[in-house]
Amino acid sequence: MQQIAIYCGANSGVDPDFIKQAESFADVLVRRRVGVVYGGSRNGLMGVIADRVLGQQGTVVGVMPKGLIQWEQAHQHLTEMVSVSGMHERKQEMSQRADGFVALPGGIGTLEEIFEMISWAQLGVHFKPCAFFNVNGYYDKLIEFLDHSVIQGLMRKKIRDMILIGDEPEALLNAMNNYSSPVDNSWIESSEV
Repeated sequence: MQQIAIYCGANSGVDPDFIKQAESFADVLVRRRVGVVYGGSRNGLMGVIADRVLGQQGTVVGVMPKGLIQWEQAHQHLTEMVSVSGMHERKQEMSQRADGFVALPGGIGTLEEIFEMISWAQLGVHFKPCAFFNVNGYYDKLIEFLDHSVIQGLMRKKIRDMILIGDEPEALLNAMNNYSSPVDNSWIESSEV
């Protein structure tokens, strides 16, 4: 992977390990020469990742809607800041630039963005890995719910298995590098989607 999209909180959370593990994840990305594309904020875990990667001469691209640039307090020292017209354009731009997608601890926005990428992967819109970096069990209840969805017959097991989960950066990135999508997108080519 050359560039990874990271979704995470614009807040840092109460667990000090969220910051520590975000920095550890950033260190691994820099060591592997993987660039970051993210929402562009200087706040919270988003800012921690950006600062850590930039501090080691790594590449960080921010993608932010014009209306949010001041409100979210855009990072001023990124490799590149891409200004887009809205949230849909933000997600499309990040999707096109990234070779994979990872959610670190975050809230509604983090979940919304990673699940859209998972949905696109399920449909065969892209074939890139989608992952959760499960710091200190932050996503345990969500993982339990996903497994419950399979048991209840509302999610196919192969779709659940597409969602990579790890609590150690090197192992998670290895899983992402070795990912192969089980999805066939031939329906896209034969439809007007």
